[in-house]
Amino acid sequence: MALKKFKPTTSSQRFKIISAFDEITTSTPEKSLLAPMKKSGGRNNEGKMTMRYMGGGHKQKYRIVDFKRDKEGVPATVKTIEYDPNRTSRIALLFYADGEKRYIIAPHGLKVGQEVNAGQGVAPEVGNSMYLSEIPYGTVIHNIELRPGQGGKMARSAGSYAQLVSRDGKFAIVKLPSGETRMILQTCKATVGMVSNPDHSLEVSGKAGRKRWLGRRPRTRGVVMNPVDHPMGGGEGRASGGHPRSRKGLPAKGYKTRAKKKASSKYIIERRKK
Repeated sequence: MALKKFKPTTSSQRFKIISAFDEITTSTPEKSLLAPMKKSGGRNNEGKMTMRYMGGGHKQKYRIVDFKRDKEGVPATVKTIEYDPNRTSRIALLFYADGEKRYIIAPHGLKVGQEVNAGQGVAPEVGNSMYLSEIPYGTVIHNIELRPGQGGKMARSAGSYAQLVSRDGKFAIVKLPSGETRMILQTCKATVGMVSNPDHSLEVSGKAGRKRWLGRRPRTRGVVMNPVDHPMGGGEGRASGGHPRSRKGLPAKGYKTRAKKKASSKYIIERRKK
């Protein structure tokens, strides 16, 4: 994909870098795969704010994406590559041989008219969903299941990918985007290839309004708050706030927050990088 820069005719245009959307083939989504989506504004069922700095944003419909890839033995053809306002990656509309339509996360390099498959005995080609027991060593994968049949949970954002390193007994050893090396059951599925839109990390909004369109509100620093609102607030003049802490008082930088007795820790071979 390509990025688009602009002439500095205004302050907001000067640093703006956005996607050129060259890979998008249609602007009209499949109606049967849309669902209404209500925004919470960061409030829970009692109306209390549980997530700050959320609210507003353009109204969107949810695209029902197939993360399970459980339609095995039926070939599908890529009909369109589409923009999804609810995620950073692109999505692909598949037309199955039996007439069913489904959305999947579009891998980088997937083309309209290409055939994709899922299940056992499938070739390790971009867009195909395979069991970890059949994927060759060193293959780049995404949309990885943690439990068989649960649907892909890991490596789903734009440009992300994992790599199958080796196998040990009933487990496959996978290196994740965070740098963590982890054991996953070989009966879990993953999709071959890297997630689309790899240049997303290089995009620059250019103005605050573009963030507001996405439902993101201004984030206030702790050091400019009052001491009643944040441990780093208060002081005379421009105080540094002392050592970095969260709003709850926990150390904010370098402090490990993972529970020591978490059950899944036994599957982690190497911790993630900082």
